[in-house]
Amino acid sequence: MKTPMARVRGLGAAKSGTGTFIAERLTSLVLALLTPYVLGFFLYLIGKPRDIVLAWVGSIYLAPILAAFMITSVVHMRMGMQAIVEDYVHSHGLKTTLLVANWICCWSIALLSLFAILKIFVTQA
Repeated sequence: MKTPMARVRGLGAAKSGTGTFIAERLTSLVLALLTPYVLGFFLYLIGKPRDIVLAWVGSIYLAPILAAFMITSVVHMRMGMQAIVEDYVHSHGLKTTLLVANWICCWSIALLSLFAILKIFVTQA
């Protein structure tokens, strides 16, 4: 049975999760918009000389889009893996270890990717 206040707040058995659900949907929407743009540039750059590729990746038109794409991808990946671990790993210690490893791995990928994009951007400017 729910109290009237619980019905008003909309809290279910888990007491949370709506924020993660909405964030997953927003990141997937952003990725659906950014992926064709990034993929189009990379398909265009296949076979081009290294200097041209670096000039495009370091340009003001592509570097911010790549940074946004990487951050959004990593956030989406982290939330997806967190949901999988929370749903299917039942040992508390293993679950905690995997969630921490997921967080460290995802943010390491994000920082290294942003560093690489920033380094190319600064050297091309």
